[in-house]
Amino acid sequence: MTWGQLVMNTWELDRLLKHAPVEMKKDYISNDFRMGMIDAIVSIAQSELIAYVGMILILTAFFLETRDVLHSKALPYLGLMASGSGLLAVRAYFIDEWAFLILEIAWFIAAIWGVWSISKKKGSGPTQ
Repeated sequence: MTWGQLVMNTWELDRLLKHAPVEMKKDYISNDFRMGMIDAIVSIAQSELIAYVGMILILTAFFLETRDVLHSKALPYLGLMASGSGLLAVRAYFIDEWAFLILEIAWFIAAIWGVWSISKKKGSGPTQ
């Protein structure tokens, strides 16, 4: 090893030692923040709040449909049903309620299929 290599290596080592903690701290804070956000999202999905919101959406759609305010094939009704059943499906997944998960997925698919059918009819226009 020559004197130039030793000086260069010492300079590089000094630079690395000065900047490494800053870079490591940035990565740690960034990763810590991401992990905290993921943990927060999972805890919200596992909370009963999601279940109550989903239940309220589905019951609102059902109540309005039985009072002839909404039609069961209308977009607002199907949107409420899809949103509510989607939220309940997420909750069912996180609490390992597999039968309930299958039921909510079926309701969600039926509601989305209804929305898709309506949008397909609107896109085709009147026929002669």
